[in-house]
Amino acid sequence: MNESRIAFLVLLAATGVGLSSCGGGGSGGGSTFAPPTAPRTDGWQQGVFEPASTFKSSCALPRNGINPATGTAYSDQIGSISDEQMYLRSFSNNTYLWYSEVTDRDPTLFDTALTYFDTLITNRTDANGDPIDRFHFTYDSQDWYELSQTGVSAGYGATIVFGSLTPPRDARIAFVEAGSPAAAAGVDLGRGDRILFVDGVSIDSSSNQGIDVLNAALFPSGPGENHQFEIQDQSTGLVRIVNMQTASISIDPVPQAQVFTLSDGRRAGYLLFNDHIATAELALIEAVETLNSGDGIDELVLDLRYNGGGFLAIASELSYMIAGTDATANETFELLQFNDKHTSINPVTGRALAPTPFYSNALGPPFNAPVGMALPTLDLNRVIVLTGETTCSASEAIINGLRGINLTVMLVGSRTCGKPYGFYPEENCGTTYFTVQFQGVNALGFGDYPNGFVPANTFDNVGVRVPGCAVADDFDTALGDPDEAQLRAALDLLEGRPCPSPTSVAVRGGNKVGANSDKSDAIALSPGRRPMQNRIVRP
Repeated sequence: MNESRIAFLVLLAATGVGLSSCGGGGSGGGSTFAPPTAPRTDGWQQGVFEPASTFKSSCALPRNGINPATGTAYSDQIGSISDEQMYLRSFSNNTYLWYSEVTDRDPTLFDTALTYFDTLITNRTDANGDPIDRFHFTYDSQDWYELSQTGVSAGYGATIVFGSLTPPRDARIAFVEAGSPAAAAGVDLGRGDRILFVDGVSIDSSSNQGIDVLNAALFPSGPGENHQFEIQDQSTGLVRIVNMQTASISIDPVPQAQVFTLSDGRRAGYLLFNDHIATAELALIEAVETLNSGDGIDELVLDLRYNGGGFLAIASELSYMIAGTDATANETFELLQFNDKHTSINPVTGRALAPTPFYSNALGPPFNAPVGMALPTLDLNRVIVLTGETTCSASEAIINGLRGINLTVMLVGSRTCGKPYGFYPEENCGTTYFTVQFQGVNALGFGDYPNGFVPANTFDNVGVRVPGCAVADDFDTALGDPDEAQLRAALDLLEGRPCPSPTSVAVRGGNKVGANSDKSDAIALSPGRRPMQNRIVRP
């Protein structure tokens, strides 16, 4: 995976059911372009764009064998780096949301398709000086297939968040995947543990060499890497050295579902949802059935603080399960809006543009519940969402989609990442490319939240304000513990108590400083279990 191209990631893939992309995953392609019959021999002419199909699958290093995403043979043909670059140029000019803001550069000035892809992006910034497009990235196609379809990703199994991009960084363990290297005997990382040194380098290093060491360990390139960490235990304050070897981690997208009884007898469900991956479908169904068992629940606290997105269809299914049949019947969950070249036809699928509904039945492969299975419902008219800066894309689509049908949504936490955009994963010659292709809007036509959603009483002066409480992440208490600060504030709201005094602490995680950043001593922040801040649509 090309980590240096990741800022805030967004995963969305598209399939025949028209899953939209605020964090969705693809089936390894997303394109309807036919492969060329022969490699191109002519070159670049500024402002002249051949159809992307002219260059599709013409590869400098063609692959042989079976594509695991399709079950058919790879269509790669002998081509060149120039063919791969010209494909990206035409594909981007046709589908990139801000295509008119991309400078048309000669691909031959760049050594690889990846370095050229980095230039196919707008340089526009928002009112805060932040890049409009922080979501341009690539993935090795095999790695992307394993991550999005099976929930397997190389790493330690620990989500790491930072208090700052620059020193002092205050690197904390936020979440540990069961059965992972981070949870192994002798390592035993826990929520709130501080990382002090990595491979002998201080987490606050500002030298180029030190930053390179930190990035190499925090962004391992695959399984089997060994790195040493000096950890300060949150509970005891003791400092210890642990060694971890990266492995292929199987992600549990829904690790917790439990019920609390409020003082008046109402029952409040708590659902920790970390990943909009394909395996989340059945896990969410089982979690909702758990919450529905016995006397069911009257309220829901949905913890999305570490959920960077994924399949938009999963977001639609969960939103349906929260709101129920009556509230969602014939309603739009999200409508995709493409660039001005494509106002009626989806440029990737070739189908007429139509709203993504609130899906009431399991959709089938690549998702893992039986196709057509009726989804259970909670039939709630309110939900409290726990949020943070890694609440992104498909997770934000849940907030926006439910607000679009006037369901009461309240936020407890901090500002979300701000990604109303999505894409279809575009696979070519062994690399899967993600370039922003659409903006999603809800049933009320709203999708303008590039600075995220924010609790109404926050000190933040940007973002769409939503009723709720600004509460910093509480690393001293386990997730799901009713005394954990964000969950405690949510339960207090349900009891009719006021918000605690707002905090201005913003914990960052799951992103890497991009090429447009001027923070020379900022490190690449660990994406935790995997970098997945996307809304992806299936083709």
